[in-house]
Amino acid sequence: MSYGSSDIGSGSGTATRTFEFGRTHVIRPKGMHQATIVWLHGLGDKGSSWSQLLETLPLPNIKWICPTAPTRPVKIFGGFPCTAWFDVGDFSEEDPDDLEGLDASAAYVANLLSTEPADGKYANGNPYRANLNAIVSLSGWLPCSRILRNRVEGSHGAARRAASLPIFLCHGLDDDVVAYEHGKRSAQTLSSAGFQNLTFRTYDGLGHYTIPEETDEVCNWLTANLGLQGS
Repeated sequence: MSYGSSDIGSGSGTATRTFEFGRTHVIRPKGMHQATIVWLHGLGDKGSSWSQLLETLPLPNIKWICPTAPTRPVKIFGGFPCTAWFDVGDFSEEDPDDLEGLDASAAYVANLLSTEPADGKYANGNPYRANLNAIVSLSGWLPCSRILRNRVEGSHGAARRAASLPIFLCHGLDDDVVAYEHGKRSAQTLSSAGFQNLTFRTYDGLGHYTIPEETDEVCNWLTANLGLQGS
């Protein structure tokens, strides 16, 4: 499926590129559908890689949507093409942000969520809200940090939303792909921008991969913050 940045009208200008997204893998809930999570893979990966792991998690009430990013030249790899949600030069605030790529990926994710229950309710009768209710990031970093700060500070509504949005960030001290300091700085930036309901977990000896201790904590956090009940 093709998307351009003008599809969501971010104000960053008219799209000059079209992005071809790869295959999306969907894991249906084994129990009552209580939440839907869009899980975005890392640079050079694909949706199927994570779908295999997510299917094994003890979260029977979650529907997982695992899309695959477009293949594009990526600056941090010397222009070598790989799957990426946006172009990356480095992980610093000084690196120019690829707003066009970010906007196109955001539009694609929004479209994936637009196909959720059309009647606005789950099978148990509870209202369905296609809102961002929680964020989890493993071994990641925050792009567009300056823009985010400015937008939160410039809107009372955005500031209220930021203050209550649950965020769970995990990072290993031995990450040799996205250094731990980048993850820690991202958490500090979010906190200073007004995201008050944020947890940053550090894992000693963990590199750029996941371990059972980390996935167990993610499961417990999602269960608590999404109000998941029963099976």
